[in-house]
Amino acid sequence: MPCLAASQVDMTPPGSVSGLIVANYGRHFLVEGVAGQRVICHSRGKKSLGVVGDRVQWLASKDEGTIEKIEPRRNLFYRQDEVRTKSFAANLDQVLILIAAEPEFSSSQLSRALIAAEEQHITPLIALNKSDLAVPFARAWSWLEPYRHMGYDVIPLSLKNLPASRDLLAERLRSKTTLVLGPSGAGKSTLINCLVPNATVQTGILSQALNSGKHTTTSTTWYWVDAEKATALIDSPGFQEFGLNHIDPAQLAAYMPDFKPHVANCKFYNCSHLHEPGCGVLSQVKSAPCPCEISENRYQIYSDLYAELKSIRRY
Repeated sequence: MPCLAASQVDMTPPGSVSGLIVANYGRHFLVEGVAGQRVICHSRGKKSLGVVGDRVQWLASKDEGTIEKIEPRRNLFYRQDEVRTKSFAANLDQVLILIAAEPEFSSSQLSRALIAAEEQHITPLIALNKSDLAVPFARAWSWLEPYRHMGYDVIPLSLKNLPASRDLLAERLRSKTTLVLGPSGAGKSTLINCLVPNATVQTGILSQALNSGKHTTTSTTWYWVDAEKATALIDSPGFQEFGLNHIDPAQLAAYMPDFKPHVANCKFYNCSHLHEPGCGVLSQVKSAPCPCEISENRYQIYSDLYAELKSIRRY
C-alpha cells in the first residue's frame, strides 16, 4: 500500500510545479504551492491515490489544477479491513493518539494504532485528556502503565486548561508533522482549535470551495501551527474500528515493543507465541506489569489480533 507504482513516480510532465496536498475530499484535493497559494486539484485518471502530506507535481488548468505525479513517500499511516483501505496521511514525523479518561478508551484500538505506526516507522505520542476528572483519569493513567514501560511518550492533558496543555503540546509538536488520531469524544477538535485558533474558519472556507456543505471531520486536513511553516498538525476523522489486515501475523510481535525483546529467546524460529514450549514471550506474561514483562491485557490483545489476522485469506 505505501509504495507507488513506477508509472506514477516517473515522467514529470513539462510545466508542472511542486505542491503539498493539504486536504483530501475524495477526488478533490487542496494543493499548496511553494508560494503558499492553495488550489483545488483533481487526480489524473480514474484512481484517486493522493493523501494529505503527499508531495506532488501539479499542472494548472484555468482556476483549478491536475495532480500529475505523486513523489515517493517515506511512510504512509493507514488501516485496512475486509472492505477497504483507509489512508490517513503520508510523510509523517509522528502520530499523536488522543484518548480520554472519559469516555473509556479501548486498549485494543490503542494497540492497533500503535502497531500501524510501528509498521511504518512513525513515532507515536499518546496523550490522555481530561486530567481534571480525578478518579477516571487516575484509573486510565494506571491502565497506561504498560505503555510507559514500553518507552512510549505518554502525556497528561486537560484541554479545559488550555494554557498548560498548549505549552505541553507545543514542546512535543515543534518542527514536526503530526497526525492527530483518536476516537470520537476524546477532544480531538478541541485540541486542533487550541493550537490552530482559526481551524474552524479554514475548514468552513474549504467546504464552501469544494461545495461539500457543512464541514464535519470526515476528511483529513493539514494545518500550519506557526508562521514559519515548520510545525504542522493533520486532523483526521474519528474512528471506531482500526483494521490491520495488511499486517502479516508472523510479524505482529515485531511491532509490539513489549514482545519484541523476548522473541529471540523462543526455542522455535517460527514460534507463534501462543502455545509452543520454550516460548520466550509466554515466559514473560505476568499479571502485574513491570518494565521487563508483558501484561496479561497486552498478551490477550496479541492473541486475539493474531487469530484475526491468521483467519484472513492472503494471496
